[in-house]
Amino acid sequence: MKIGKIRFDKPPVILAPLEDITDLPFRLLCKEQGADMVYTEFISSEGLIRDAVKSTVKMDLEEAERPVGIQIFGHDTDSMRQAAQMAATANPDLIDINFGCPVKKVVNKGAGSGILRDIPKMIEITKAVVEAVDVPVTVKTRLGWDENSKPIVEVAEQLQDVGIQALTIHGRTRSQLYRGTADWTLIGEVKKNPRMKIPIIGNGDITSGAIAKEMLERYGVDGIMIGRAAIGYPWIFSEVKHFLETGETLPPPTIEERVRVCKTHLEEEIKRKGERKGVVEMRKTYGHYFKGVSHFKPFRIELVNATTAEEIFTIFERILSAELQLVELS
Repeated sequence: MKIGKIRFDKPPVILAPLEDITDLPFRLLCKEQGADMVYTEFISSEGLIRDAVKSTVKMDLEEAERPVGIQIFGHDTDSMRQAAQMAATANPDLIDINFGCPVKKVVNKGAGSGILRDIPKMIEITKAVVEAVDVPVTVKTRLGWDENSKPIVEVAEQLQDVGIQALTIHGRTRSQLYRGTADWTLIGEVKKNPRMKIPIIGNGDITSGAIAKEMLERYGVDGIMIGRAAIGYPWIFSEVKHFLETGETLPPPTIEERVRVCKTHLEEEIKRKGERKGVVEMRKTYGHYFKGVSHFKPFRIELVNATTAEEIFTIFERILSAELQLVELS
């Protein structure tokens, strides 16, 4: 698979852009676990051109995470053009346009998957962004607006015609949000369309190596993107890639490994954002890091209520001690 100067010898396993999740510390953890490419959180074009601190900070990149893409979203063509040019100055490997976010506050502004109700505008914005920058431009979108409007096969052709270099498709409509099961059938239709020459990346419900292998083989996509299954679980990338290479399922990470990586994640968040903000932002991930751990529930409440790193590190030690006691009892 090739996107500009980026080349993959095997179908890549990619970290999806996730708001409030795929910041730099988490992207680096996913790279350590084998993610072939990562994306920033999506960045508002309006926020970026107004020099909003929250937007510009999201463009902080490190060499260790490459290849990395910056994802932008918006509804105004000129703002998206300017935002793309600003994003290009951060020297990403590519710029991705978010035409898939289903969140109401984004959709109501005609951005994200809201653009799926105005395909001509979608193409206009894409063309403007492609022409504004020298780095490769890609798009992430959905099948369509609702069950009665799934124009992705035709839309994919139009996006390719205005110059995008890869297309990621989430196998749901905007109306579905994240409900139900992702439908990869139309993703496969896009891939087998003889007019399509750019890489097609499939996204939606990839939660294991076996599912990843099935989607790659059944629908022939060039790569897969993992979103929600990666939240608080960067090991998904090593597990998927190991299965693709060997057909074997890796054992889940031990409690010691979960604590070690979660602690590293917290430390890096604090280093970049300060203790108060780092501690607060990590609260949403603890349930994911320790999912399936039988004795974790009371500790989760403590972790969410903790206000300092020292408190959290002490709770981590108690989680390990509780695990050791369970092992001894067994």
